[in-house]
Amino acid sequence: MLDQLSPAPGSRSPRKRRGRGIGSGLGKTSGRGQKGAGARAGFKRRTWFEGGQMSLARRLPKRGFTNIFSTSHQVVNVGALKRFGANDVVDGASLAADGLVPHADRPVKLLGEGEISVAIVARVHAVSASAAQKIEAAGGRVEIITGSATGAASEAQ
Repeated sequence: MLDQLSPAPGSRSPRKRRGRGIGSGLGKTSGRGQKGAGARAGFKRRTWFEGGQMSLARRLPKRGFTNIFSTSHQVVNVGALKRFGANDVVDGASLAADGLVPHADRPVKLLGEGEISVAIVARVHAVSASAAQKIEAAGGRVEIITGSATGAASEAQ
């Protein structure tokens, strides 16, 4: 019965009672050692604290630069656009729906790897020269989206 359940023998042990005399095994300093910050009341060891040793963040060399204003584009090659039909509008939403990019609302850049024979309207944020040339040679056109990543405003190239 549920009211007669008990833990397995040896699976539960009583809590350690610190500072209850030398016979308890945790008397006198209560397991805190002799001196130092860890022996003091109110001591909290931060997860990054290394015992006064020079911290890892200060030991590692500082190199490089991160541009906080850079824009990262989702890259799609022209060869992947074969799946679209003639005169289809290819934008972030249609590329995300086909699984070519993970996010519909982030900037997209077309690169020139591969071939395309279908005339499409590519509405993207950036395009390489070779990609634009291949799309226009197939009878399509490229529209560069300016402004927000969602494509509120677009201008023809």
